[in-house]
Amino acid sequence: MTSNARVAVLGASGGIGQPLSLLLKNSPLVSQLSLFDIAHTPGVAADLSHIETRAHVTGHLGPDQLGECLKGCEVVVIPAGVPRKPGMTRDDLFTTNATIVANLADACARHCPEAMICVIANPVNSTIPITSEVLKKHGVYNPNRVFGVSTLDIVRANTFVGELKGLDPARVNVPVIGGHAGKTIIPLISQCTPKVDFPQDQLTALISRIQEAGTEVVKAKAGAGSATLAMAYAGARFVFSLLDAMNGKEGVVECSFVRSEETECTYFSTPLLLGKNGIEKNLGLGKLSPFEEKLVAEAMSELKGSIKKGEDFVKNMK
Repeated sequence: MTSNARVAVLGASGGIGQPLSLLLKNSPLVSQLSLFDIAHTPGVAADLSHIETRAHVTGHLGPDQLGECLKGCEVVVIPAGVPRKPGMTRDDLFTTNATIVANLADACARHCPEAMICVIANPVNSTIPITSEVLKKHGVYNPNRVFGVSTLDIVRANTFVGELKGLDPARVNVPVIGGHAGKTIIPLISQCTPKVDFPQDQLTALISRIQEAGTEVVKAKAGAGSATLAMAYAGARFVFSLLDAMNGKEGVVECSFVRSEETECTYFSTPLLLGKNGIEKNLGLGKLSPFEEKLVAEAMSELKGSIKKGEDFVKNMK
């Protein structure tokens, strides 16, 4: 299935942005790849442009060239922002990344108001409400087109379950619901396909590892950043699913942190059926085990706080 998708990557020169752009350039689904950053984009674009795939690559440098980058784009991916250092939570990135995401969302509202917007910049639990509120200010908000990319949680869950059970992780599918930080990350092991069983102590350790996997990488990188390569893979996986669905492929399901009526939280990640216009149908939480219900209940106050923090940030913006 050929596709003529025009995709923009905002933050294309960074640790996630470069490998993500490489994966997108490598895909037959992409016909135009517009790369934006505040440094190094001409070089990254020149380098990628030599790859023998059909995507046409353009590089755009600095705020003056942002509008040009976004013009006509159908999908915008936002890995921009600063990464975590050891000892930092995703929320510690708030002040810097909130401003960056708000400015980029503002540009999207002006230059590609119909685009699907996929936000990777942390803290996702706050940057999605920020993106939504900025789009609302411009009167162009469509909740079916704004996605918090939580795919890395699913990828990690699939990998860790595969390792523990001796399964090919590519054949494992663990839905992960809630948010994209610490205990708001809720892997639904009871809904895993193929069906898997763990004793409670092993299950608790597994869930804890999935929730803290990002921190595991931050520690291992010892000050040199956070997950970039696996995040680029997960971001690309989500974008490819979205492009497939936009091209009319049936039955494409991905979990993502979106505007939601499924719980008392106004934003919540659940499996979504994707379609031509973004979210076709929210598939909801499904049947949870009592243990998973408890995890959901325990995540609510943190999630609500992060959402409110994002919304308040836009309210108080000059």
